[in-house]
Amino acid sequence: MKSKVYFYNMRASKASQAIPKKIAKLFDVAGFKNIIKENDLVAIKVHFGERGNTAFINPVYVRQVVDKVKANGGKPFLTDSNTLYKGSRANGVDHLVTAIENGFAYAVVNAPIVISDGIYSKDSMEIEINKKHFKSVKISSNVVRADSMIVMSHFKGHEIAGFGGAIKNLAMGCAPAAGKQQQHSTVQPVVGDHCRACQMCLKNCPADAITMVDGSAYINPEKCIGCGECISICTYDVIKPQWGTAMDSFIERMTEYAYGAYSCKRDKIAFINFVINVTPLCDCVPWSDAPIVPDIGILASFDPVAIDQASYDLVNQQLGHSHSALGDCGHGLKSGEDKFKALHPETRGEMQLSYGEELGMGSRDYELIELK
Repeated sequence: MKSKVYFYNMRASKASQAIPKKIAKLFDVAGFKNIIKENDLVAIKVHFGERGNTAFINPVYVRQVVDKVKANGGKPFLTDSNTLYKGSRANGVDHLVTAIENGFAYAVVNAPIVISDGIYSKDSMEIEINKKHFKSVKISSNVVRADSMIVMSHFKGHEIAGFGGAIKNLAMGCAPAAGKQQQHSTVQPVVGDHCRACQMCLKNCPADAITMVDGSAYINPEKCIGCGECISICTYDVIKPQWGTAMDSFIERMTEYAYGAYSCKRDKIAFINFVINVTPLCDCVPWSDAPIVPDIGILASFDPVAIDQASYDLVNQQLGHSHSALGDCGHGLKSGEDKFKALHPETRGEMQLSYGEELGMGSRDYELIELK
């Protein structure tokens, strides 16, 4: 049976079509109230955005879900886990400060923030999954302990995963630093020619694995933890992953982690994807590039595979923006062309979908129900 994915486009010509109203309607029509019992502690999984990034989900949009949870008897809290790399969200204190700076203050979102893995990313629980790469995975304690969870994801590109949506939000976003490291353990970046010696990678490496040798960055493979931060932070596109079977393993590991987070909330979890501000890179980088396609809409489902498949399909159906990073690729602008492959040619983002389906997390076969 096809999984139902509910969809609102971005067009509006009257107050009843305002985005906040559409989010509330999606919540109701999709039946999200059914995963909430009276006094449930409801985790609303969001990405607060790195300092300097502006493409993350608008806090006003998050407020609509908070208010619906409260209206249905739940006690919502916003949550995310700390990052593996150095940055403005590497510990619980800085993470809270960044979230507030980015607009997620209580006065705006109407809910408290609880960092899911504690102040030093040490608070996690082992969840047994018995899959290809992992017998068990480390999931942030407050994700496991929450009575139910609504995962709100900004759908966008990613330099290693190809794209990020609900599956990646479950995988990386619900794991402590140690869990993120387990997922990234096969990623071994290398420095190509023409390093500009800006030392941004050196300053941001959480493992202190990068030094300067003969005027160029050098990554010590014995120290490297594979987090990929140097790949994201290199503005000259000099540092690249070593593509191949190791990268396939990364996608599988990431998807198994997503399965772990999903399985500990099965029947008490729902998903909302925002296919707007579809940027080339994730919200972990401290900037936001121009969107690669027009704003498309908002989707809701109980199936993380189906909602990501629908989001992926909707993006690829669009005409790309020629003034975005897609315009530099030489292809990907036409309707039907894979936008994420054009941006990140060596990635295999669709493996998230196929392996997620294989694991039993959901179905790629979906029914898109457009609301009016």
